[in-house]
Amino acid sequence: MSVETATLEDLGRQLGEKIADSPEHEAFVEANEAVENSAEAQEMIREFEELRHEFMVDREAGRADRESMQEVQEAQRKLHNLPVMEEYLDAQEALQERLESVNMAISEELAVDFGGEAGGCCQD
Repeated sequence: MSVETATLEDLGRQLGEKIADSPEHEAFVEANEAVENSAEAQEMIREFEELRHEFMVDREAGRADRESMQEVQEAQRKLHNLPVMEEYLDAQEALQERLESVNMAISEELAVDFGGEAGGCCQD
């Protein structure tokens, strides 16, 4: 398919396919599956989310304290220190960096932040 006859949608699909085939995306998918398949990680995620939710409810009601905030932070630290989660977070960061690089390349041609402003929402 030549660039002259390709529609923008076709080129978008090709870009999506290239991103999906990138080492960064493949590593992210593998790391995500590893987290999903880890009973330990899933339990720690559940516990963290529960603590975070309780803290947010307490904060909205004016009942949150430093101790409960520290509990949430400690649960997050333990979760992030889990080896399977460290790999996931590293893979996520690498993919985000790659996508930002792609966004910058597109944005240069458009003279607008493609990923940030091309969505049609008003920006202040």
